Amino acid sequence: MSVRGRPAGGRARRTAAALLGPRARLRWAHLILGGALLMPYWLLSTVVLSVFSDRVGAFSGSFRAQAAAYLLALPMAAVTGAVPLARPMSVAVARVLCGVPAELFADSPALSRAAKARTAAWFTLHVGLGGLVSGASLALPPFAAATMALPFSPGLRESRLGDVWGADHRWWVVLGVPAGLLMLLALAAAAAAAGALLARQAPVLLGPTPADRLAAAERRAAELAARNRLARELHDSVGHALSAVTLQAGAARRVVDAPEPDLVFVREALAAIEGTARRTVGELDSVLGLLRQGEDDGEQPAGPGLEALDALLAHSGLKVACALEGDPVASVPGPVSREAYRIVQEGLSNVLRHAGAAPLSLRLRAADGELEVTMENPLTGGAPVVRPGGGRGLRGIAERAALLGGHAAGGPARDGAVWRLTARLPLAGGRR
Repeated sequence: MSVRGRPAGGRARRTAAALLGPRARLRWAHLILGGALLMPYWLLSTVVLSVFSDRVGAFSGSFRAQAAAYLLALPMAAVTGAVPLARPMSVAVARVLCGVPAELFADSPALSRAAKARTAAWFTLHVGLGGLVSGASLALPPFAAATMALPFSPGLRESRLGDVWGADHRWWVVLGVPAGLLMLLALAAAAAAAGALLARQAPVLLGPTPADRLAAAERRAAELAARNRLARELHDSVGHALSAVTLQAGAARRVVDAPEPDLVFVREALAAIEGTARRTVGELDSVLGLLRQGEDDGEQPAGPGLEALDALLAHSGLKVACALEGDPVASVPGPVSREAYRIVQEGLSNVLRHAGAAPLSLRLRAADGELEVTMENPLTGGAPVVRPGGGRGLRGIAERAALLGGHAAGGPARDGAVWRLTARLPLAGGRR
């Protein structure tokens, strides 16, 4: 027999899986855990109520007294659920036992008022439903088994259980077993329904609040900014070193291949390559050290400042006419000095790609509360060489200046005869 083309047995199997399948059993265990967590509060509430009435005891008393103890225990549990660490502990259990995707939960402690209220509601719902289901799970199966044995045991029929059911009636010979099975089925259905309710409410009550989402977005933005900062450091230091080494090595090779090689020039080129490589290895090790540490605390990458400008220009492989105004080496704050060094370094890397015989003009001027960096180089070597996929140097320079509250722009002039870079960095922008 089938209904709408589906086997009737398939519906029964799905019902059985919903009531007794692996997920239902895990949720049932979650409810039993909630009942265990309720026990201390329930015992405390019975002690409190026993002060006002001698009819209330931990394992005795009327149903009304036990219900009062249960209701008094729930507010106590809610107070515990408002503790910040209650959320990650509840999430750790619910993630495993409720069958809810892990990404729907918030693992951090509940710090905001809304997060604490949601966690308290979840904890109260968990222990409240768990207390009912675990109590029924302890009491109902023995009662159902005794009910199913009632038609076959004269002793049971004469006992108090027989008085409850009126077991002297002949119909209990027929109804005893079905009644017991229905009790067990009702227990399984109630546990499955309570577990499904907890699973539906878990993402709502244990999921991230708007404040949690905002904090997570801020953390991701800080991590992205840190990664971008480290990427700029690697690009500027390693990229410049490779450009300088390539230029020096190419010049040395051409001189060696000449009919009368100039060994002095070759030695100077090799010394420049050695100095550039040694300096870059130190900078690379510093940046990679921050990467190994995670670089998630906003720490600034340690790097050279304008005090290392002479060494940078000496090993650049370029003819540079440098002019300093206002003592920028001593008067510029450390963060601005480091960013200015990287800007000059990236400017040299760009010049190396289209360097000509004319010297590069570099001017650093510290005055009127800002540091002005100006670089100009005639494009005597023809059109600039563009790397496949484009470069990120000028964009990195602009980002460095913007982080300090300044601005920078660079590239060939309109007439195409001069490559120019200008950056203005506020001296008060020594913090990022």
